[in-house]
Amino acid sequence: MTIELFREDSYAKHCEATITKVYEKGFSCDQTVFYPFGGGQPGDTGSLTVSPDINLAITDTIKDRDTGALIHCLGSDDLSKLSLGDTVTLTLNWERRYRLMRMHSCLHMLCATIPAPVTGGSIQEARGRLDFDLPDNIDKETTTARLNELITGNHTMSTRWITDEELDANPELVRTLSAPPPRGTGKVRLVEFEGVDLQPCGGTHVASTSEIGPVRIQKVEKKGKINRRITVVFEE
Repeated sequence: MTIELFREDSYAKHCEATITKVYEKGFSCDQTVFYPFGGGQPGDTGSLTVSPDINLAITDTIKDRDTGALIHCLGSDDLSKLSLGDTVTLTLNWERRYRLMRMHSCLHMLCATIPAPVTGGSIQEARGRLDFDLPDNIDKETTTARLNELITGNHTMSTRWITDEELDANPELVRTLSAPPPRGTGKVRLVEFEGVDLQPCGGTHVASTSEIGPVRIQKVEKKGKINRRITVVFEE
């Protein structure tokens, strides 16, 4: 299995790795800084350097549903340039990743702002949205003000691991009903923004809420009898 360096350090931008398997769509390696699509967060993009003369574009990062293998996707013409055992350098498209980190962390602050179950969500570079199990609409201006208040509060982020059994004993930790925390290793990672939010999450996050920057509730949509979709954008 691939060592997922991003779980412990979201700010690692590159790493050396060894190719362990080549697939139809891409390749796996012994370790990576690339986050695979999951939990509403898109897979990372970037580049792969095989030698000074070979630099290939990584167009997506995914996990195989059947095997759990973490696959870095390449163009079909590029796969022939790789061989098992190659030592390569993986480099993130950092600007894109950092914006995704900021927005993912922003959605955790939105969870803290609206105390209701989350039934869906999506993260993009410039916007994010969460679906809440809410019977009534919310006021955009009031919610925006509260959200920015939490962001400017400079709440630090930390992670820790608990066992599957500990999570089962504390089901209230799970906020996002549509995207259960990643399991399979016997342990689950908790992401905590000090004094504000604590929940299982496998995604990448900023070290402090102040890095998110100002945001705005763009719209609130009724998507069902008790479902409200709230879209957030960067105020840039």
